[in-house]
Amino acid sequence: MASPSPCTGMPLHFGIRIITADKAKVVGEIDADDRHLNVGGIVHGGAYMAFADELGGHAAGLHLSPGTRTTTIESKTNFFRACPPGRLVGEAVPLHVGRRMIVVQTSIYGSDGKRAAIVTQTQLVLPRKGADSAG
Repeated sequence: MASPSPCTGMPLHFGIRIITADKAKVVGEIDADDRHLNVGGIVHGGAYMAFADELGGHAAGLHLSPGTRTTTIESKTNFFRACPPGRLVGEAVPLHVGRRMIVVQTSIYGSDGKRAAIVTQTQLVLPRKGADSAG
């Protein structure tokens, strides 16, 4: 299992942290604060989705062959309950790992431990720019 890793860019801005990561599951957390809330004072749906996209992309990346990368081509979210500010935990697991596509499902849990959302995303596997790719 990998140790916690710092994120960069948007994940750094949102405070997303990868806690553990292996091919079977990636676990991350985020401390939802004012940056993550909608006008009603609960965690914004887009924050759930951004969190899940980061964890799912990380999970997919653990299955890549050298010289490849992924990009999200589809994402679907089911919201089950609203979450107030506080720690959210996400668990991303691969449902399908193929040569051209990887499907990952991420469950997000609120600070009460109850599942708040499930995000299922499809990642397309592509050659990395500059990588030698024979058609």
